[in-house]
Amino acid sequence: MESGVGISRSVLDRLLAEAAQSPSAEICGLLFGDDTAISAAIACRNVAADPSIAFEIDPAALFAAHKAMRAGGPRVIGHYHSHPTGLAAPSAVDAAAAIGGELWLIIAGGEATLWRAKRDGTGLERFDRVPVSLTAPCAAAAASP
Repeated sequence: MESGVGISRSVLDRLLAEAAQSPSAEICGLLFGDDTAISAAIACRNVAADPSIAFEIDPAALFAAHKAMRAGGPRVIGHYHSHPTGLAAPSAVDAAAAIGGELWLIIAGGEATLWRAKRDGTGLERFDRVPVSLTAPCAAAAASP
């Protein structure tokens, strides 16, 4: 099993609350940090054709985050989304869209689980569960990276 990744209770609680406030549509956003910790998460607009069963992060938000990262800003390490009627585990649709190395924080039923997408040579990604440890809040942990 892979080593754990830290996240502050305040960031995790905010993401759980965001998902609870959207019981009929998937929420989504970006995760920032490094290999050992999620330091911040920002909510993004879900632009999927049917947000009740899918998510697609607003391309403008994704582009802006990667542009800022290339300019020395916070590192994008993955994203989060919810499964309003499913489990806190990757779906087949998630596997088809995954890119190896990314972290996926999936929220469902009041719980959040963390996964890392891995290439397996079949055209679909597999996911390894990543242990999460709660850390002290950091100054940038609010809603912006």
